Amino acid sequence: MKFLVISDMHGNVENLDKLDDVFKTVDGVLCAGDYAEFNKLETAKPVLEKLVSKHESIFSVIGNCDDPEFIGEVENQDASVHKTLVFHEGFAIAGSSGGSVFTNTTPNEREEADLLTDFQIVENSTESCADENGKWSNLILISHNPPKTEKCDSPCEGVHAGSQMLTDFIKEKAPVLVVTGHIHEGAAIEKIDNSTVINPGPLAEGKYALVDFEKKNGEWVLTNAELCKL
Repeated sequence: MKFLVISDMHGNVENLDKLDDVFKTVDGVLCAGDYAEFNKLETAKPVLEKLVSKHESIFSVIGNCDDPEFIGEVENQDASVHKTLVFHEGFAIAGSSGGSVFTNTTPNEREEADLLTDFQIVENSTESCADENGKWSNLILISHNPPKTEKCDSPCEGVHAGSQMLTDFIKEKAPVLVVTGHIHEGAAIEKIDNSTVINPGPLAEGKYALVDFEKKNGEWVLTNAELCKL
């Protein structure tokens, strides 16, 4: 099972076309949002329409540069995992949209606790694949706002913009993969305990990632993750 991981398209339709050969090789697309160019909300919809034309299995949230109501457009395209839990090929995929309050210059900035409530459905799921300690074997989280990490949330050396509350949640639930974005300079692959965290970097700059899973003993196991560039 192979996923294409993208984020921060920021109105760039052309780079989606440049990924045509990649779209043909993957089983699904994990997208961490920011469809719109900064202060140009109208640029989001063409990107979404182009993306859903490329693959039938899109799992997406929206970002801080997107109008909060744009999530309705993503839902209409059957591509949203925001505040919900979608089951696909044995994976459970949940999402959180927007970024934490920072500059108040983008339309979808939210308090840290509000961002985390988007994952409440993971706590409440009656179809949980968690073990007796509450840890999941097949969970993928997509959060535009990054958790607090070493690299994925860092715009520059010594500065971190990630959510400690999300990091704590990841440690509690042990998702197999966490997809994030938002911090353009934070393109990286790292670990929070046994969970792999990926910020692919902005697709607007030609950056993306690929992730491979293999099924072992009835469970999906991440076998490879790599950052890529057009």
